[in-house]
Amino acid sequence: MKAPIITEPPSRAAGALGEAAVLRLLQLCSPALPIGAFAYSQALEPAVAAGWVRDEATAIEWTGGLLGGSLTTLDLPIVERLHAAWSANDAAAVDDWTSLLAASRSSSELQAEERHLGTALARVLAGVGIAEAAVWIARADVTYAAMFTLGASRWDIPVAVALSAYAFVWCETQVSAAVRLVPLGQSAGQRVLSALSATIPACVAFARAVADHDIGAAAPSHAIASAVHETQYSRLFRS
Repeated sequence: MKAPIITEPPSRAAGALGEAAVLRLLQLCSPALPIGAFAYSQALEPAVAAGWVRDEATAIEWTGGLLGGSLTTLDLPIVERLHAAWSANDAAAVDDWTSLLAASRSSSELQAEERHLGTALARVLAGVGIAEAAVWIARADVTYAAMFTLGASRWDIPVAVALSAYAFVWCETQVSAAVRLVPLGQSAGQRVLSALSATIPACVAFARAVADHDIGAAAPSHAIASAVHETQYSRLFRS
């Protein structure tokens, strides 16, 4: 599934956020958040080395394909369920969904990235007063999504806004890596990000309609690229 470009204005749900929630959302999504996301390309580096991603158009094609065909059918539906589980204080559901997401990462590097980002975000959340995050620092099945939704639920960020923000953070991180790797100019990077962002509302709407038994993703080129990266000579990124 590749989410279509939409032309209508995005949802105005964010307008209902209080000032405190808006500021917390900005904090949760900030590129300055000390979790080390800048060190990972999620297999974009080997895709560039292979010539699959070589310019602005192919950067949109590769990243948009993963956004529509993987993030939308796997990550975002689980993010919605994790948000609901945290909001209901359902620890068993949190455990089940985060374990499924961790197990769905298709290479050792992607699994390691998930643990690293989740652990780092758990430390940040624990440090700013969300005590529940502390126990996740040492958990092997910790995921970035679990900690992101913990922060979103405790800071009263609605699930629809959290889903859009999660997708945007992923897109922004991928574009940042593409700017350095392809390389793309800063203006080209912003055009790529704008193109991806335009599909996020449709991706979120699709993700929210995915049933439990349909959650999953099949991205063989992504998995192959990630496996190749483990032995790639002269790497800039950790995945």
